[in-house]
Parts: sequence; C-alpha cells; structure tokens
Amino acid sequence: MDIRQVTDLYHTSAQLEPSDMQTLADQGITTVICNRPDAEVPPPIQAAAMQQAAEAAGLTFVFNPVGGALSLPIIEEQSEAIDAAEGPVVAYCNSGARSTIVWALGVAGEMEIDEILSRARAAGQSLDWLRPNLEALALQKSKG
Repeated sequence: MDIRQVTDLYHTSAQLEPSDMQTLADQGITTVICNRPDAEVPPPIQAAAMQQAAEAAGLTFVFNPVGGALSLPIIEEQSEAIDAAEGPVVAYCNSGARSTIVWALGVAGEMEIDEILSRARAAGQSLDWLRPNLEALALQKSKG
C-alpha cells in the first residue's frame, strides 16, 4: 500500500486490497473512495468486496468509478464525498492518477491552479497537461 498525501485530508493510492482497510482505519482514515471500475479488476477486489471490507473496518466507502470520459457528475460526486467525510480520505484507482485528476478538477476555482499542480506533483502525479482544463473549469465555476 502506497498512500500519497495530496492535502491534509485527501490522499491517493494505487489499487488497494480488502486487507488494507483495517490498516487505513488504524491510521485515521475515515473514508475510502474507489475510482476504479469493476470491469478493470477481478472479483476479489471489485467494489462490493472492497466495500464489505471497508465497512467491516468502520470506514465509509464510496464507489465513484472513473472510466472513459470524465464527467462533471463524477467530479461533483468525488467533491461531495470528500466534503462529507468526517476525517481523512483515501481515493484509489490503478495508479492513483485518476484519483488525483478528479480531485484536481473538483478543487479548480477553489484553489490556485499552481497549488493544485504542485500538490499533484508532490503526490507523484504530473498534471501540467491538465492546466487548460483546470483554468476553464475555474472560470466556469466563477460565473456560477
């Protein structure tokens, strides 16, 4: 398990295992977000198995798969799950990239773009290519 800190309350990871859930709970994580579609993984690590393990460890589990096109509802669901969390969140996918991207798009307009990109880089994800999208989304959010 390789947890990467993006903010004080948001972390990303590559694919987790059901056996990781108790360790996450012991580390103070309160919510786990799965950004990996079930079609990408075998049944032992699909969302239902991960949710069962997370809930058994006392964690909140959110299934918000990111596959194909990234849509505004996915970004909003991720942001809402983070905002509703009672403590630190870990979001995971195959490498942590999708979980970082969906976070970055969710905070566009709330955090400076350079800060978003810097935090992503510190968590091992270079999202410089995403700058135009972040700028456009921030502008869209500012217009209400």
